[in-house]
Amino acid sequence: MSKKVLVTGSSGLVGSEAVRFFIKLGFDVVGIDNDARKYFFGSAASTKENKKLLLRDFKNYIHYNSDIRNQKKIEEIFKSYNFSLIIHTAAQPSHDWSAKEPLTDFSINATATHILLEAYRKYCSQAVFIFTSTNKVYGDNPNKLPLIEKNTRYEIAESNIFHKGINETMSLDHCTHSIFGVSKTAADLMVQEYGRYFGLKTGVFRGGCITGPAHSSAKLHGFLAYLVSSIVSGIPYTIFGYKGKQVRDNIHSFDIVNAFYHFYKNPRLGEAYNMGGSRHSNISVHEAISKIEQITGKKAIIKYHPKSRIGDHIWYISDVSKFQRHYPKWKYTYNGNQILEELCRFAITKYT
Repeated sequence: MSKKVLVTGSSGLVGSEAVRFFIKLGFDVVGIDNDARKYFFGSAASTKENKKLLLRDFKNYIHYNSDIRNQKKIEEIFKSYNFSLIIHTAAQPSHDWSAKEPLTDFSINATATHILLEAYRKYCSQAVFIFTSTNKVYGDNPNKLPLIEKNTRYEIAESNIFHKGINETMSLDHCTHSIFGVSKTAADLMVQEYGRYFGLKTGVFRGGCITGPAHSSAKLHGFLAYLVSSIVSGIPYTIFGYKGKQVRDNIHSFDIVNAFYHFYKNPRLGEAYNMGGSRHSNISVHEAISKIEQITGKKAIIKYHPKSRIGDHIWYISDVSKFQRHYPKWKYTYNGNQILEELCRFAITKYT
């Protein structure tokens, strides 16, 4: 009998990647996704096409159009299957949107995570639980680093302990997170606590900018994919603050799901990992615009808003050393240029 995986947010970027990854390894996959992304960001951000493709391509994929805040329904699903792995990717993912409906944001990101954890503890405590967290748990603490302004980006001195990237020792406290950042931090800590307090196999992955062609990007979420689609389709793109020199590390959705798999094979109790592109794959907004223009041959239409988003990072590069020490066989398969080239090819096919 095939082992069963539960994926929440199964039609989203990381969720759909996880569905494909584990089905190809011979697992049966149960997905939960009610296309809340359409509610957050509008029809253009709907994940319904990803859902259709998964149901079309995989006979051993079962889909539930359920709300993860519905405790009764979640318990029914957990009672129906003996899961060996739960991958929780569903979320309200936007800084700006969270301030519009803080209670909705917290109920999805924090309360629903707790509902899933409790169902996991009650019905399949032998399984592995993986939570897709965010680098926003560190709030704007990274902005307090002694950053250096250069021509196209902000940087940090090579002598600084964080030059390789932000590691898990950075404080989560005494900073501004955004409402979204706080709800994800609450969930992050609860996933760790279920591992450490109850002795369960839980892992937290604090993602940098996760991207890939399956990203249903929107103005309020999905920096790199949305930037590419804006340039290719001729839509103006607005840079918010920091002169466009803010730096992000980008990781392909395949690479983070592959990291999940390595954790699943040798799980730990309540472990947290920073997981992004690291020094292997990072770029500023200005640098990304130049590279996309070069790849596509299209000129970006750029607007600039001097006010930055609350809690937004000026410079964020993940230090993935801890995960690499624990799982030395895990390697990146995509670098920054490969990620951009794939996103551009996809956008050109879609918009031209």
